[in-house]
Amino acid sequence: MIKVTLLYPNGEGKTFDMDYYINKHVPMVQGKLGDACKKADVDQGLSGAEPGSQAIYLAMSHLYFDSVEAFQNSFTPHADVVMTDIPNYTNTQPVIQISEVKI
Repeated sequence: MIKVTLLYPNGEGKTFDMDYYINKHVPMVQGKLGDACKKADVDQGLSGAEPGSQAIYLAMSHLYFDSVEAFQNSFTPHADVVMTDIPNYTNTQPVIQISEVKI
């Protein structure tokens, strides 16, 4: 199984509309990806490791697939629609990582 992680960096003037993300963006993405997407998780950043420090990421999203090919085949046809929705919930660009899930 692989995990596609989207990390939304925090910083001066960065914003993130979690309500829009959870109620509109993620359901839209899941609808486009269909059965290829086995699971989706969303994390909201609260703080860094030091007490009172700022979270490094405003949010993180994790999408699970059987393989990289399953992700690419389901995402590529909808990439433009998914990517053009980003300004509706944030003014930061996600960092994307694909990982193999070990446990």
